[in-house]
Amino acid sequence: MSRPTSATFDRLRALSAIDDPDTREQRDVLEAFTGTPMARIPVGTADDVRAAVDRAREAQRAWADTWPKERSAVIARFADLVFEYRDALMDFAQAETGKARAYAQEEVVDVALTARHYAKVAPGLLAAKRAKGMIPGATDVRIRYQPKGVVGVISPWNYPLTLAASDAVAALMAGNAVVIKPDSQTPYCALAVADLLYRAGLPRELFAVVPGSGGVVGRELVEQVDYLMFTGSTATGSLLAEQAGRRLIGFSAELGGKNAMIVTADADVDNAVEGAVRACYSNSGQLCISIERLYVERPVADEFTRRFAARVERMEVGADYDFAAEMGSLASQAQVDAVTAHVEDAKAKGATVLAGGRPRPDLGPFFYSPTVLSGVDEAMECFGSETFGPLVSIYPVDSVDEAIELANDTTYGLNAAVFAGDPAEGRRIAARLHVGTVNLNEGYAAAWGSTAAPMGGMGASGVGRRHGDEGLLKYTEPQTIATQRVIGIGGIKGVPRSVFLRTVPTAMKALKYVPGR
Repeated sequence: MSRPTSATFDRLRALSAIDDPDTREQRDVLEAFTGTPMARIPVGTADDVRAAVDRAREAQRAWADTWPKERSAVIARFADLVFEYRDALMDFAQAETGKARAYAQEEVVDVALTARHYAKVAPGLLAAKRAKGMIPGATDVRIRYQPKGVVGVISPWNYPLTLAASDAVAALMAGNAVVIKPDSQTPYCALAVADLLYRAGLPRELFAVVPGSGGVVGRELVEQVDYLMFTGSTATGSLLAEQAGRRLIGFSAELGGKNAMIVTADADVDNAVEGAVRACYSNSGQLCISIERLYVERPVADEFTRRFAARVERMEVGADYDFAAEMGSLASQAQVDAVTAHVEDAKAKGATVLAGGRPRPDLGPFFYSPTVLSGVDEAMECFGSETFGPLVSIYPVDSVDEAIELANDTTYGLNAAVFAGDPAEGRRIAARLHVGTVNLNEGYAAAWGSTAAPMGGMGASGVGRRHGDEGLLKYTEPQTIATQRVIGIGGIKGVPRSVFLRTVPTAMKALKYVPGR
């Protein structure tokens, strides 16, 4: 195995927006595969946040005045640099999280594609647009999009590269500055993003990274910024939304999920099995949009269950900085403890372990085998609560209607998957699911990778969207500029005011005959 060198860590560490980092409290950053310290990072304070936001706010004024095409040139160069340095970025993502390299590569691809997409479409999205005026021909209406100002991003540990960069590039492209608080476990991916943005030509003060605790750095960030983007748990998201609401600033969040997959009786079982393996065990199950519930129609339930469990038992699990392993480590001991608790609770209450069900300390301190359960019911913790690990439960169902009802029986609404032999039937099922994204004959990547389409959750799974037009325009304030000409709103020159006012209702009625009105 290899990992980033200490010299690289030192160089990136110097990019944090913390003055005199050597004099500060330090925190170890562990290599997840081994659980051993690989670097140290200074711990930020509320003062660091305020200083970073002040610098960002000053720099943002000039950035907002640049043409969107100038901004897009910077973001396009950043996308090219992400591809150029993809191997180093994958090393960082693996070292900090323990994920298999395939899922580190997903992060790199998502960042590059998202940056490239917004670099191409943002100038058009942000261009002033005409709208229908009150009086045709006499009211000229233009809509402009002004940046929010300074956007705060609080990013999680599970996808530390993509969730630091993909939201930031949209905010930057819209003319904002960004101050980011990465998770304390995974600061170096965010610092690597900063390094590449600076190399691409972004003014340094426009993107600041302040590592530190959520209780100090995160709390102060919400008190200082003009808009907040958060990815993480529903519980924390609710608290941050309340804090943002008190300040009347905009808030967007992608939160938890208890995502379901439906397999119909006419589905291609081979395809469904392979799709479920990817959907359930991507990033060791530590992905908001991964699948934790499988609803399979009874005519194929036994066959699917047998083949799926056997395939899971054969999965290659390991600590490799290459593409050999299908699944890597969990990110921390806390994650191992959470998965273990769910599995042991289910076993004690009568669930059957069909595959896995045990830690793998022989591979490393944070490894847990990919696990399949049957016989899970409402009394078990993993039935309705998000595990956020390599654990999935299988439920045979009598019909598609039953599967849809059970899939929707949750407060969450983030992602779902449908494997059906008839594409039209798959789309009909998808339309009845109360989730933000649905993937047909795929678990999650088709929707996630389609950067031109919005992505986000319903219910307890989030507020707002990333990707698509919505993922950029949420970082703007629409401004309407209306110019009245020829006919005044208060009257027409030479016409008595009383006469003019009496004609207004008749004129308004007549507008319904004007095309487009």
